[in-house]
Amino acid sequence: MNRPHGSMRGLRVVEISTSVAGPLVGQILGDLGADVVKVERVGAGDDTRAWAPPVWDEQSVIFLGLNRNKRSLELDYKDPRGAEVLERLIASADVLVQNLRPGALAKAGFAHDRLRALNPRLVHCDMSGFGPQGPRKDDPAYDPLLQAYSGIVDMVSSGDGPPVRVPLSVLDKGTGMWAVIGILDALRRRDQTGEGSHVEVSLLQTALSWVNAGLMSARAGNQPRERLGSGHDGVVPYGAFPVSDGYVFLSAGNQVLWTRFCRATGAEDLLGREGFASNPERSANRRTVEAAVGDVTSRFDAATLLALLADAGVPASRVNKVEDMAHDEQALATGMLERLPHPIVADLEVVNLPMTFDGQYPAHTCAPPLLGADTRAVLADLGYDEAGIDALLSSDVVAATSAARTEEAP
Repeated sequence: MNRPHGSMRGLRVVEISTSVAGPLVGQILGDLGADVVKVERVGAGDDTRAWAPPVWDEQSVIFLGLNRNKRSLELDYKDPRGAEVLERLIASADVLVQNLRPGALAKAGFAHDRLRALNPRLVHCDMSGFGPQGPRKDDPAYDPLLQAYSGIVDMVSSGDGPPVRVPLSVLDKGTGMWAVIGILDALRRRDQTGEGSHVEVSLLQTALSWVNAGLMSARAGNQPRERLGSGHDGVVPYGAFPVSDGYVFLSAGNQVLWTRFCRATGAEDLLGREGFASNPERSANRRTVEAAVGDVTSRFDAATLLALLADAGVPASRVNKVEDMAHDEQALATGMLERLPHPIVADLEVVNLPMTFDGQYPAHTCAPPLLGADTRAVLADLGYDEAGIDALLSSDVVAATSAARTEEAP
């Protein structure tokens, strides 16, 4: 069966972005079929090209994971000649995505009004840290900083030692997902009205949407919640419990599962213990219940306990490491990891978009591009002849830093 091409095939996306959130938007739209032109700084490119380790054949794994299905154009659009190139590119585009520091693109002469004049049908997506209004609207921001600002760091910290963050770019990636949803809706609106839209998303707004229950609870006047580690506000036992060779995550989400857990582990005495009878009682006596459950689970090794719980129908999992997933039978069975030919990385595997269409992942058009690998091709698309392209290259307004490496690749 042929791999499906997404519904954005035939649309052009201009991505002026760096780091995680903006590049993720471009990659998703590229996976969905769009022609994504990634505008990069001359000589340096996206910041993540230099984020190493980790590396794969000397290429940044972070960059490789966020930039497939794109073409790289090295461009200094602050130079008037480069600004003309960007004007042509925007005029040819359906979508513009940017996550530069607030006001940076406008300062270079490309405020939203100017973009709309260049292309009234353009869907323009601005991504920021703190949102488009308020006293911090112009502040730069990074994912960990917004995790701290929004209370997420406080939520996940145990109270022992310094605060800790979620060690993933949850706000960058979440904001990227919201941006894609907004862009797809804006394109649908354009189908109906013929006009583009200005889509705005921010890391803070994403964070507030993730902590919505706590935010609403505080507005209702409730007291702050206790730090629960891996536990759950309203379900006990729920979380990571010790075994002789690590930890097992247990989810006894209702009374039936609690009863099954106790019987499967030979801990029927817990069923009649005072304060253990119902979930509300167990929640009120959380620490006592968790300690008792931990005493039970620690009698087993992980494999034995998981087998008992599986037979009893109690949801549970070993607490794995991320690197375990690289060889995990179930993870590999999803098909999420896929080989993608790359001019330098001999055995590159990428992680697919986490959705299939009629059982198939979207087709890939190209590996993450080398810096400037597509500069000539993009300029030709915009109507520049060979002499014009050579003139721009010789002036350093554009560059093709790694194009030769692409041409030499087998």
